[in-house]
Amino acid sequence: MDKKNKTKAFFILAILLFSLLFVAKNKKLFEVEETYKTVKENVYETSALAVSESCFLCHQNTKGYSPHHNPKYIGCVSCHLGNAGSSDKELAHKNMVLIPGNLSDAKQTCGTCHRSELHKVENSLMTTNSGLIAVDKFVFGESENLNNHYHIKDLKKTASDKHLRDLCANCHLGAEKKSFGAIDQLSRGGGCNACHLNYSKEASQDLDRYLASDKKEIPKFHPSTDVFVNDTHCFGCHSRSSRISTNYLGLQETLLDENEVENKQDYTTLEDKRVYKYIQEDVHHTKGLLCIDCHSSQEVMGDGIRYTHEEQAVKIQCIDCHFKEKPNTISYSDLDAESMLVFDHRAYTHQDKAIIAVKKSGHPLVNTYVDSLGDAYLIGKKDGKLHSLQPQGEVCARDNAHKNVSCASCHSSWTPRCIGCHNQFDKDEPNAFDLLDKTFTKGQWKEYVAEFSSSLPALGVRENGEEKAIEPAIPGMIMTIDLGSYTDETAQEKLLFHRLYAPNSPHTTTKEVRDCKSCHSNAATLGFGKGMLDYDIKNKKGKWIFTPEYALNANDNLPEDAWIPFLKEVDKNTVNSTRSDFRPFQLKEQQKLLLVGACLQCHKDNSKVMQQTLQYGLNASLKSKSFSCILPDYTF
Repeated sequence: MDKKNKTKAFFILAILLFSLLFVAKNKKLFEVEETYKTVKENVYETSALAVSESCFLCHQNTKGYSPHHNPKYIGCVSCHLGNAGSSDKELAHKNMVLIPGNLSDAKQTCGTCHRSELHKVENSLMTTNSGLIAVDKFVFGESENLNNHYHIKDLKKTASDKHLRDLCANCHLGAEKKSFGAIDQLSRGGGCNACHLNYSKEASQDLDRYLASDKKEIPKFHPSTDVFVNDTHCFGCHSRSSRISTNYLGLQETLLDENEVENKQDYTTLEDKRVYKYIQEDVHHTKGLLCIDCHSSQEVMGDGIRYTHEEQAVKIQCIDCHFKEKPNTISYSDLDAESMLVFDHRAYTHQDKAIIAVKKSGHPLVNTYVDSLGDAYLIGKKDGKLHSLQPQGEVCARDNAHKNVSCASCHSSWTPRCIGCHNQFDKDEPNAFDLLDKTFTKGQWKEYVAEFSSSLPALGVRENGEEKAIEPAIPGMIMTIDLGSYTDETAQEKLLFHRLYAPNSPHTTTKEVRDCKSCHSNAATLGFGKGMLDYDIKNKKGKWIFTPEYALNANDNLPEDAWIPFLKEVDKNTVNSTRSDFRPFQLKEQQKLLLVGACLQCHKDNSKVMQQTLQYGLNASLKSKSFSCILPDYTF
């Protein structure tokens, strides 16, 4: 078939599919399932386009494709380009894309059918890395604004740009996949491949034979491109920075060498040779849930809007599935085109049931439904297992004292802590590698870490106008930067020091909650750093005394791991967070939290007075305090 007829056939297919989606949205002409099935069958049966491609002269009877990318129906050229009208190998392979799906060619390959999805991906944080760049430029003094928008492809050669190129620029979707093979722990980028490329056992074996034969033994099994994303697809990039992927597995990074943990239980060595210790995995992981069970395509690929920071792009909340009264829902007939395609690709059958929709954005979680009795369920995308979605527990539902406390603040079992980070440029490093340009160069930024550890998360305040929310925080950037080593200047101001905590979503969720003292009388939680926080009573006066675990840092005279000084007013002009809308507790807030901590010295968490405090607030309980109660005195 010539090029003109081929183009015409593609237009017919597109029109038929769009017509189907229109019908599915309206449900007026006939049933969606039968219509969709019939349309596809008619298109496939009548189309002679695909099998006319010269590709099939050599690549016959190949298997392994997803049903929606079978070359029998869409050909090979729609993904790989090339010249399908020639039987000459050299001419047929001219301008062919061996590994389609990289963002450099996605407009000509994946984007011809998935234009909307490509637009979203190109503007997503996984492609731009905007927040990462904004914070890095801020700490290097190259920007005064933590909220500027950037794109990693625009990096030049400033000190910050070089720092990102040397240490951070590996993890973005624009990084090209240039080698055949499955996505693994070492994979970075690859555009559409990063999530959608899957190798079966047979495809992997065929690839090995193909490479071993000097590329002469043509594979019979082709890797699949589909919606079945597993956690390995996420791991390569998200086991870095806040280490969400490793947290989810219950793994805490260490500074140990793999030889030091050989044959030791509770330790594992990743493919990049980093050594991790097992602590406690996320409860959702114990149930077999994947990252994409919560973070659907609408969230992972983005919504087309360019955000600066990841928390702006993430829309799903715990309360979407663990609702207080009733979940927010949407009907199957009101699904958007992308969600309906995912629904079809996964062969779901709950068209007659309400589907949970995320409150913040309204996008549907197509692997959920609510039955006629009001019970909610989630279908695990890994194994199809049905999980009952439990509403909020009674304690959470009736707790009025913690309305502005995020679920993760109480239900996270641990977060990683990294302190003592020193950055220095080695201008003589001969084997430096530019992660953005993928080239060797001379001179490289090197990062030295003093300690990796873990603890219950510290807490901070997300503040936007009148809205305040308590969220987990970690010591994100307690660090020095030897800027003079890059600029060859020796002035004192060229040694930069920052004490910045970062908001964090730990992904170490537990059903159990942390006890009250772990928030109200825990030094690390309140931002003072690890150490002993004792309530001392003398002469009927109470006083909090803090003894830090770490020595004081010479740069600001605070404990090495601290966020703020102990019970002192925090200068509002001091930047101490990686976000402009996230801050530590102010002095009055610290005092109020420790006031409850004083009460907890005598009253247990489940005591009547503390339970009443949860429901009716602290002021109501203070009105009925006894004469034996010794509250903190902050005047001495």
